[in-house]
Amino acid sequence: MSAASTKPYLLRAIHEWCCDQGFTPYISVLADERTLVPRQYVRDGQIVLNLGGDAVHNLRMGNDFITCQARFGGVAQSLSIPVGNVAAIYARENGQGMAFETGAAGGETVAGADGGDADAPGPAPDDTPPRPRLTRVK
Repeated sequence: MSAASTKPYLLRAIHEWCCDQGFTPYISVLADERTLVPRQYVRDGQIVLNLGGDAVHNLRMGNDFITCQARFGGVAQSLSIPVGNVAAIYARENGQGMAFETGAAGGETVAGADGGDADAPGPAPDDTPPRPRLTRVK
């Protein structure tokens, strides 16, 4: 039996920290065929979502999927995001959070908001896409 991924636990912890501090939790998501989000808001294969209490309803952050309802252009939509597709979670107000590798396995390697590796693996093969980097945009 393999160990469960730490990623969903880290996502829930940072989300809770953001909410406790009065910050707005945002997630950056790789939008692929398994990701149920409004496609017109996807840019360069990614979408950034506000997971704050005022923005989403019925938020469930499970071990495999994050699900909720949100409004886009005044239209209510159901969202379903595979945990493995979450590239980052951070506070909108100060950019603090954590970046993750994306993919079906859920990605165990994480980086802090400053881009420093928390658990740096060995060198990546040449065909591996670059790791996502969290940048603060105002």
